[in-house]
Amino acid sequence: MRTLSILYTFRELLLNLVVRDLRSRYRGSVLGLLWTVLTPLFMAMIYIFFLRLLRVRIPHEELIIGVFAWQFTVQSIQSGMSCITGNANLVKKIYFPRMIIPLSVTLAALVNYLLMLVVQFSVVGFLLHRVGASLSLWSLGLPVLIAYHFMFSFSMALLVAASNVYFRDTQHLVGLLLSAWFFVSPIMYPLSMIENLAGDAVWISSLYMLNPLSVIVTAYRAMQLSTVTFPWSPWAMVGLLWPFLLALLAFVTFQRSQRYFSDWL
Repeated sequence: MRTLSILYTFRELLLNLVVRDLRSRYRGSVLGLLWTVLTPLFMAMIYIFFLRLLRVRIPHEELIIGVFAWQFTVQSIQSGMSCITGNANLVKKIYFPRMIIPLSVTLAALVNYLLMLVVQFSVVGFLLHRVGASLSLWSLGLPVLIAYHFMFSFSMALLVAASNVYFRDTQHLVGLLLSAWFFVSPIMYPLSMIENLAGDAVWISSLYMLNPLSVIVTAYRAMQLSTVTFPWSPWAMVGLLWPFLLALLAFVTFQRSQRYFSDWL
């Protein structure tokens, strides 16, 4: 509670940092914030094209939902990684809760994601309408899932922000891990594909649910599409709990490591 009170005291600084991040991200570009929507749309179109070449049939709406959700997390991590080192002068000269900086970049990524969702609903709604379907009523519960997703992305931003201050190789390592994480998460394929490929080896699909992004992306699809069912298994429940434990770990790690940020920057 004390941390929330401190953050509220510095709410104006937090708002200014969020606005600054949004403005600087596309400063000088002609399309500006439109790139927020165009980038994941282009990615989804490219994946659809190559999957068709490989004769892999995946519902386009599932792929779009997965790519858009992935963009939120990857933007939070990439921005969070350099948010402390990129604001060295601010950290050294002014007293304020250092957590505000990774929080600001994650909030900026959230604003971008909310803009993406407007387009996502339109595109997915159109695709479903073509086959005589519509968005599920469970879509009304998306704010809860988005808050959960935000907590996970913010936790990741805290960890990489603190790590990059002490270990500058973090940015290179995280880049490699994000590439691997993308392919082991059901972003451009549905979870049902893993279950079909696993066959009798049920433990493979069970372990897959320990990946927080598998849980998050599948939940997004299940809440919006009536054709997708969330696998309520013990493994999935453990996967749902991981982000809460990660949030606690990230908070404690960042709080302890921030004391020496000025010395290392």
